[in-house]
Amino acid sequence: MEAQLARLVDQIQTARASKGALRIVGGGTKDFYGNLLHGEWLDVKPLAGISNYEPSELVVTVRAGTLLEELEAALAEQGQHLAFEPPRYVARGTVGGMVAAGLAGPARAAAGGVRDHVLGATLANGKGQVLTFGGQVMKNVAGYDVSRALAGSMGTLGVICEVSLKVLPIAVATATIRFECDQPAALKRLNAWGGEPLPISASAWWSGMLVLRLSGARAAVESAQRQLGGDVIDAPLAAAFWRGLRDHGDEFFATAARAEDKGAALWRLSVASTAPPVALQGEQLIEWGGAQRWLCSNASATLVRDAAAQAGGHATLFRGKDKSAGAFHPLTPAVEKIHRALRDSFDPDRVFNRGRLYADL
Repeated sequence: MEAQLARLVDQIQTARASKGALRIVGGGTKDFYGNLLHGEWLDVKPLAGISNYEPSELVVTVRAGTLLEELEAALAEQGQHLAFEPPRYVARGTVGGMVAAGLAGPARAAAGGVRDHVLGATLANGKGQVLTFGGQVMKNVAGYDVSRALAGSMGTLGVICEVSLKVLPIAVATATIRFECDQPAALKRLNAWGGEPLPISASAWWSGMLVLRLSGARAAVESAQRQLGGDVIDAPLAAAFWRGLRDHGDEFFATAARAEDKGAALWRLSVASTAPPVALQGEQLIEWGGAQRWLCSNASATLVRDAAAQAGGHATLFRGKDKSAGAFHPLTPAVEKIHRALRDSFDPDRVFNRGRLYADL
């Protein structure tokens, strides 16, 4: 790993000296996400391999260029997994990209997000310094929980070289059940069930159908099935459904992709789970107990973001041809101040991924 790090540091220092920009590249599976890409490629794929894995400690340390599917296969051999279910999209996705994008799958509401599972990281900053934060325990450094701050940073703080992640055992039992209901009824049910001790690990509503996944001890899953009722979905079909939802390859996202070709945009709304249906035209899919609303619509960015704010949250342009309004929801002055302070600390010359999060950051 030392030789690969030396190459990265040399490229960073050269770019800094020339006031150039670097675009951090792993598998390239999330190039669509965020604002437009700029800069010379900085390839992290040579930083590959699992550095340390202690199944009994539920911790794995892995280099950023490691393929996500390779990591998940190694964990599965020990009956463990990344509980936040990161999307794969295609097979070349890397661990570094997973952390930098900060995207989690159907289990997010139950298991937490990417940042909740990051224990430590090694980072090459914009000055060409290689820094290590945390380790195999959560740790604050210089006032920031740096390891967690990397999740969702889109590479704007530096090059993630290695990361330690918390892993969890795969559930002993799972079952998927479905109910026919409209969106208001689905939200009402999800919020009611969210206050009960039920082993709900994922939920999704679209086009009149509410689907729940139950995971945990066999007795708990069977008890919840009897309590909730609904129609049971066969295990192979259920597994394919949740995998398609995780990787954005199911029917809703396929429909959204066709609409995008005709000028629509796919929005990801993070709102209060108790918020009523978002009153905008277009197809909607609800996840995470009501807290994540996907919207495929021709509505303007202003309308979408106003609706998200009224629902207690914010809206991200996930996919779309027109990014003139910015991919991410505008920051409040207080949050922008924190973003600038972090960027100034780690990449004062704005070497990495310029404009990927915000045009002036």
